[in-house]
Amino acid sequence: MTYTDLLFQLVVHLGLLTKASGWKFAEHASKGGPLGELVQWSDILATLYILGHDVVVTSEVEQLASLINGLPTAFSSCQVRTSIPVDLMFTDIVGLIQFKRKVKNGYGKFSCLLRIIDSFGTEPAFNYMPYAKHHSKSQWGMHNLHPQQFFTMFPHSPDNSFMGFVVEQHLLQTKLASVQRKNQAVVYGKALYMWQGKDSYLNSFKDLLEVHGTVFVNKPSDNILPSFVHNHGILKGPELQQLLRESKVFVGLGFPYEGPGPLEAIAQGCVFINPRFSPPHSSQNVKFFKGKPTRRSLASQHPYAEDFIGMPHVYTINIDNATEVRIAVKKAIAAVDAHEVQPYMPYEFTEEGMLQRVNTYISHQDFCTQLKSPWVPHESVQFILSRAGQSCKSACMQKGRICEPSYFNELNNQAVLEKHIGKTCGSVKYTEDIFYPAYLATQNECLMQKQPMLFSCVGERPDVMRLCPCRDFIKGQMALCQRCL
Repeated sequence: MTYTDLLFQLVVHLGLLTKASGWKFAEHASKGGPLGELVQWSDILATLYILGHDVVVTSEVEQLASLINGLPTAFSSCQVRTSIPVDLMFTDIVGLIQFKRKVKNGYGKFSCLLRIIDSFGTEPAFNYMPYAKHHSKSQWGMHNLHPQQFFTMFPHSPDNSFMGFVVEQHLLQTKLASVQRKNQAVVYGKALYMWQGKDSYLNSFKDLLEVHGTVFVNKPSDNILPSFVHNHGILKGPELQQLLRESKVFVGLGFPYEGPGPLEAIAQGCVFINPRFSPPHSSQNVKFFKGKPTRRSLASQHPYAEDFIGMPHVYTINIDNATEVRIAVKKAIAAVDAHEVQPYMPYEFTEEGMLQRVNTYISHQDFCTQLKSPWVPHESVQFILSRAGQSCKSACMQKGRICEPSYFNELNNQAVLEKHIGKTCGSVKYTEDIFYPAYLATQNECLMQKQPMLFSCVGERPDVMRLCPCRDFIKGQMALCQRCL
């Protein structure tokens, strides 16, 4: 594996760690607070350093302000960008908002250099300000960046880019061989509130396995854990890996959504019990997602584990059905005992996988050059006409491909659309929305995109067939096409 010879000057601003954010991520890290974002940021910093780039890190607004004040004054986006001694800037949504406040009129000159770490993603409908104000306003959206400048935790939003993280492996191979599996389960949930209302679920399999937890309990009077749970408290990485390696099952409670925990457990040879949601969880019915710049709905606690790993490593079940739970747990135990389940880690979550992906992004993604051809080769892309009411994300996945938004411009053409519908358009209409280019069969009307910022892989309208750019991908590395290296 080779890396680029191009070395860049990078700025990393950790908005989530600033006092101004009020989130206290660092303070809560050892008390059951969310670790996923911190894991991801540590992996990003390590990756950028290993790739050889010069990295300046800021974690307070004052540090960011000092850095910006040292850069050449910018009053418009027309100024020469080469005067800025920064090639790329990585931050999160909070950091982006802080940055916009500090740079003020010079934001246009910097905006194409930004790379935004955004766990759940920002869809085009929430990103383009004029559209978002009328349709889907979000306090975290309306930044008018290229949608692929937003980088997600998991590869769930093809309009965005997939950053990911590295699944930890602390145990040496020599030590792994000596670890014996015990008839025990580890429950996924470090905070007490995650366990509320789950007693009947846990009771349904407590006779099959010894149940362990890694929950922060501030004082004994706060403890609501069932008496049969062996609680270890918050464990350090190597200790947690040891516990997982000794266990057979990793039990999801339904929250947190899409964290690194299940992948760490699967990498240690556990079977993950993944709670199914019916109806799916989204901003329409769950407070957690309200205000987030996405309409995505989750059919389970961990869609990546369900869709891209699956059985025998993952059982996605209705945890309110005690019979279904017991059957799944028994099957999981039997599979581990029969050595049908071995430690497994998708390549895209290994150290090499992340280095490969980030290096390719830095080498090829360019949001500053206008009218530049897509860096994904044409040979990797196939144009597909969706069914009526189907999104391009769904249409591409149905063909074993990934929606590639950089090719929407090429598709936004009457002749190209007519070739795929097999007839001449009765009429052509240019409009601004997230469903186009598309074909309205009932009126023989071709609908073209008027605003490139609204090209969307996830937009779907019941009565139109979308024309979709679908690319191939490297097995185990969905972010990259087969000819992208």
